[in-house]
Amino acid sequence: MAQFSGCPGSRMVDLRGKNDPAKEEATGKIQSQLRQWPIQLHLISPTASYYQGADVLLTADCVGYALGGFHPEYLKGKSLAIACPKLDEGQDIYQQKIKSWIDDAQINTLTVLIMQVPCCMGLLNLAQQAAKEANRKVPVKYMVVGIQGEVLKEEWA
Repeated sequence: MAQFSGCPGSRMVDLRGKNDPAKEEATGKIQSQLRQWPIQLHLISPTASYYQGADVLLTADCVGYALGGFHPEYLKGKSLAIACPKLDEGQDIYQQKIKSWIDDAQINTLTVLIMQVPCCMGLLNLAQQAAKEANRKVPVKYMVVGIQGEVLKEEWA
């Protein structure tokens, strides 16, 4: 019997190139734009192949539910990580992973999507601090999403 190390749901899976635009057009269904697994910031390896030189989307957990066009408008073509700055523990680890994206994976850009609620600013603060401590400099953009799915603010940090 094979033995697993950890949860099989945490196993890294690269999904880039799996989406078929022709299938979406033929069926009328919106395909997932997810390029990898796992997506939770605690579970990701910041140096995984799908982060190398990538445009990275770091989003608060709730954003994907609030933004109706999340997959085609924001996730498409990006590698993803999600986190909750209010409920997740070990945020110092988050900061180190974001810094590793910048320095080790040499990401191209970082976009942070947060909700309009005050606790979500913590995720943006982590990203900004990691970017400040990193040896490389990358463009960091952030967007604030309202609870009804409207984009309230979009700026380069």
